[in-house]
Amino acid sequence: MTTARTPGHGPLTGVRVVELAGIGPGPFAAMLLADLGADVVRVDRPGGPGLAIDPAYDVTNRNKRSVIVDLKTPDGPDRVLDLAARADILVEGYRPGVAERLGVGPEACHTRNPRLVYGRMTGWGQDGPLAERAGHDIAYIAPTGTLGMIGRPDEPPAVPANLLGDYAGGSLYLVVGVLAALNHARATGTGQVVDAAIVDGTAHLATMIHGMLAAGGWQDRRGANLLDGGCPYYGTYETADGRHMAVGALEPRFYEEFLTLLGIEDQATARKDLTRWGELREQIAVRFKTRTRDDWTAVFAGSDACVAPVLSLREAPHHPHLAARGTFTDHGGITQPAPAPRFSATPTSVRTGPARPGADTADVARDWDVPGLLTAPRNPQ
Repeated sequence: MTTARTPGHGPLTGVRVVELAGIGPGPFAAMLLADLGADVVRVDRPGGPGLAIDPAYDVTNRNKRSVIVDLKTPDGPDRVLDLAARADILVEGYRPGVAERLGVGPEACHTRNPRLVYGRMTGWGQDGPLAERAGHDIAYIAPTGTLGMIGRPDEPPAVPANLLGDYAGGSLYLVVGVLAALNHARATGTGQVVDAAIVDGTAHLATMIHGMLAAGGWQDRRGANLLDGGCPYYGTYETADGRHMAVGALEPRFYEEFLTLLGIEDQATARKDLTRWGELREQIAVRFKTRTRDDWTAVFAGSDACVAPVLSLREAPHHPHLAARGTFTDHGGITQPAPAPRFSATPTSVRTGPARPGADTADVARDWDVPGLLTAPRNPQ
């Protein structure tokens, strides 16, 4: 059964995107474009991308449509080039040179469509001594200096899931890049290649901190600075029930309100006295351990002390503020983050659930006028 094309929603309505299936940052970037209203056609390979998750739950494929093309068959590359000829953007996440060997690299695509924005998502980038090497998020962020900033000074660096590299340093930079290049293509009629490397984006995220380092306002070691857990009034603390509260009371008036509500007003002068930070941290920790997380949440409710409960993934959708804003949504029985950011004139939404591999071949062949897709391998299921 195929999924009919849904009405356009979002500022990218009318933009056509081809996504060559992969895992991680490429699909997330394409999801973001789809959330913003683009018509994203995911080109799945026979047998799937190898991600150990039921396609019905892979919400990074929401708001997309899927066709199956075997690029290793004689006519496979032509099917993708037919799509590229009608697209505004193409996104791929192969190692450097693989798309060219498969016959769908930038040169082949631009021969068919000079206006195409060709987005390339990799960890190491398209050149450099490590460009051909395999890797994952943690290996990409390690050399940039960002991983080494995270965690306690007496422990190994903390692993920030794959959010910092894959998605913040990777997907988001790819989306910014292809949209900037799309603006250029529409103004000049000329497309280009966008080389989005996780190492580049993750390093770029630390721009402000590099400035602070140069100015002498940041120590090049973990847990010794204002924003990395070194400061006792910017960090997390355990509560009586083994849960945690987050504190970010940086400015003087927020700090004073924090101390008052916590009940340690006598520590007001310790804010800028680094020699007292150890004592301050200990007193804060002791106080937080006297009550549960929910008790402290009630104490700080309505204040400007910049204190919040640390919630789990399953708890987060029920937070009153997030619930009121609709930060999470339910679609097809799956609770998931709603599209972001928000637009006053072109609102976005979760229009369809995860695209099933090959389920939309007939619709895409008709809507994009690519009849050759109908001769491509169908979903065997």
